[in-house]
Amino acid sequence: MKRELLGALVAARQRNEPAVLVRGLTSGMQIVVTRQALYGETGDVDPTIVDAARAALESDGARAIDAGGERYLVQTLAGKPRMIIVGAVHIAQLLIPMVVHVGYDILLIDPRTAFANPERFPNIDIDTRWPVEAMTDLELDARTAIVVLSHDPKIDEPALQAAMDSNVFYIGVLGSKANHAKRLGRLKANGYSKEQLSRVHGPIGLPLGGRSPVEIAVAILAEVIQSRNQ
Repeated sequence: MKRELLGALVAARQRNEPAVLVRGLTSGMQIVVTRQALYGETGDVDPTIVDAARAALESDGARAIDAGGERYLVQTLAGKPRMIIVGAVHIAQLLIPMVVHVGYDILLIDPRTAFANPERFPNIDIDTRWPVEAMTDLELDARTAIVVLSHDPKIDEPALQAAMDSNVFYIGVLGSKANHAKRLGRLKANGYSKEQLSRVHGPIGLPLGGRSPVEIAVAILAEVIQSRNQ
């Protein structure tokens, strides 16, 4: 592999951003595609392959594609997926170890420092700003899940709005069916469409029937895994 391509892959990994390596299985041609640029001898590459590589930035794994009489391997190289949890509640304490074990990076957001502190959440990145501020500094991409648990509309709803304005792969929010219906009504009044609101999983989690905090945490993680794999 040429130094330019290797450097692009290393730089993307350091930014924790995905990159796509494309290889011609007959010609040996190689290019790298990131969100910012194309690297390699891209002048003679079929545009179909470049488009496929850009689309592959939003997924994982490798796939073979035929174009212009050549067969290409399109391989996505990416760091860990990320979960942003809004609300430093008891369910979050149970959910976070499971999510870390599955292989996600975690960020916890909650302005209530009595709850969001290292004593309750050791070894976890914590942002104690309000979500309306904290989430504007985050790149909410297709490798990100948003899990909203605070049960406080002043915290929950700005987080949901930021999530719906992005292309995160999962949005879920804790609450009863009745409370969720009221929440959707308020978000609709703020200009969000039916299609945008349909992205929000509420009540959060797969309907496993569990009621305890740990069972709810399991249901949340199961729904996130299902959404990502779909």
